[in-house]
Amino acid sequence: MFLLFYQKNRDSPGTDPGQTRDRPGTDPQIPQITSNFQKTTTAKTRNRLERVQGLSLLVEFFLDWVYYDGMSFSVGIIGLPNVGKSTLFKALTKIQVGIGDYPFTTIDPNVGRVRVPDERLEKIAQLIKPEKTTYTVIEFVDIAGLIQGSHKGEGLGNQFLAHIRNCDAILQIVRCFESEKAENVLKEINPEKEIETIKTELLMKDLETTENALVKLEKKLKSEGKSERKEILKKMEALKKIKEGANQGKSILEIDLTKEEKSAVKEYCFLTQKPIFYLLNTDGKRECALTKGNYLAINLKEEEEISEWKEEELKELNLKSQLDQLITACYNILDLITFYTVTGGKEVRAWTIKKGASAPEAGGVVHSDFEERFIKAEVIGWKELIETGSWSKAKERGLIKIVGKDYLVKDGDVIEFKI
Repeated sequence: MFLLFYQKNRDSPGTDPGQTRDRPGTDPQIPQITSNFQKTTTAKTRNRLERVQGLSLLVEFFLDWVYYDGMSFSVGIIGLPNVGKSTLFKALTKIQVGIGDYPFTTIDPNVGRVRVPDERLEKIAQLIKPEKTTYTVIEFVDIAGLIQGSHKGEGLGNQFLAHIRNCDAILQIVRCFESEKAENVLKEINPEKEIETIKTELLMKDLETTENALVKLEKKLKSEGKSERKEILKKMEALKKIKEGANQGKSILEIDLTKEEKSAVKEYCFLTQKPIFYLLNTDGKRECALTKGNYLAINLKEEEEISEWKEEELKELNLKSQLDQLITACYNILDLITFYTVTGGKEVRAWTIKKGASAPEAGGVVHSDFEERFIKAEVIGWKELIETGSWSKAKERGLIKIVGKDYLVKDGDVIEFKI
């Protein structure tokens, strides 16, 4: 049985997923469902769901959500218990979740999608004046608190660590506030110690994964042919390098792996190989900073309150949320770039791809036909398009480039694919 939780914005019955609307929040027609369900959906599942009376509309909403982006990516919100993970999730997504003052209020992960702020997209939309403007989105996963010993299964740790494995990046919330209500499992305010505690748990789990993988490969090595043995040995060498570094307390990001070695161990989805960003949850009563790593200091209690106010009220009180800054920071650590399509003036849309993607690969994000049947693409930088005033004027002035399969897409490109 599949359990679905779906939230519809009653004030915006006709809003399309990603359509421009008031800041942060999930798009009203997008259901909130765990990513595992998204990944395992098949045509057979769809047919079964559609046969269930009364679920046809829900299936339509769900499939919009599944196929909404050509490329989806997620950020796991982690930290010790009671540091503000669910408070952040609620402020980001406007989804009501359980927030308690005791450890493990969250057991199953909450999943919500938030649009990525994009001034370039807004400027292109102001120029084109489309019927629809679609932002790229980022998925946030609120994962229950980790504790010392999580890699051994303490506090349901193995279950929580598995949720992190499914994410593309990590956002660690670090406690920088005093509270008599919210129990502090460390019994002190010590950001560096919190970070080290979580790093140790993730690293110990990676070490366990590495050792188990080596044992299995040793056995496999004895039964495989010459060509297969060569690939297995390459993988084992990379794993031994990781094991040595992990035993020295290095995260996999800190180990100097070659491109080939990274590719060889990609299947293991190591936890400390994921990019990480730190959010210092402060009460504004103390100075809070880190000596290394990317971070922001934000008062999440204030952000939770701000998220419930209307835009007009915020302007009147001259208040501004820092969450846009956080969303953008999480997007940036994923090594992604954004390109745009204008779809004949009907829709201006932002798309996400990895840095170094070719024009056909970018086309595949929009539609599989654009990759499989790619002939060429017309490209212009977003600034040039804005300065010129329109696509047709840019074409007249020879500013639009015709590119082939070898073209590497640049951040900010506006592209029209030809098949």
